[in-house]
Amino acid sequence: MSAVFDSLSRFYASSIGKKILVAVTGAALVVFVLGHMIGNLLIFAGPEAINEYGHMLQTSLHGAGVWIARLGLLAAVGIHVIATIHLTKQNRAARKDAYAKHKAQVSSKASHTMIWSGLTILAFVVYHLLHFTARVGNEYNSAAYKIDLHGESVHNIYKMVIDGFSWAPASIFYIIAMGLLYSHLSHGVSSLFQTLGLTTHRNAPVFKFLGHAYATLILLGNCSIPVAIWIFGYGR
Repeated sequence: MSAVFDSLSRFYASSIGKKILVAVTGAALVVFVLGHMIGNLLIFAGPEAINEYGHMLQTSLHGAGVWIARLGLLAAVGIHVIATIHLTKQNRAARKDAYAKHKAQVSSKASHTMIWSGLTILAFVVYHLLHFTARVGNEYNSAAYKIDLHGESVHNIYKMVIDGFSWAPASIFYIIAMGLLYSHLSHGVSSLFQTLGLTTHRNAPVFKFLGHAYATLILLGNCSIPVAIWIFGYGR
């Protein structure tokens, strides 16, 4: 056991180890964000579609699946943020000559922004889980949020989302968080290819475009929900 722990410690202590952790957790989060958005957009397909989707998540692996996903999400975000912070510090300490210091000034601004946007997104994920998952400080666990679905009483996800985003502070915080997520993803997705050693001088603009395109897709898709509900009164 100690040998495994020592190996993991040496792996994490190296810049390559941290880069791999940042890349792997980043890739996992990129996939999760897209899947989560697609699931959330079922709100526009009507109550039955999103309630069936929510019930499927709640009952997968006898109810354990959704908690495995939630804990995995928190772990991935936490590891991603911590490894990024440590990697940034390690890179700064390694730069000594004048040319490297100049590059550090440019890269550290992006890294600094990424760190703070990442921490804010982590705070948002915790809030989002408390608001819609643990349902703290609201009545989303009450009988008013139960509905019959194919003869079975299930949680009314549709009503919860409509009521949740009808509250201005929740919608505003969500939209702000999505703006930060856009900034994080647009830089992070293109950096992911660089971390994996796939970026060259020729294809760098392509990866940069892909980062902005993916981030824009996520921003528009996610923000369409609170905007439709809070501003245009969808579902009310």
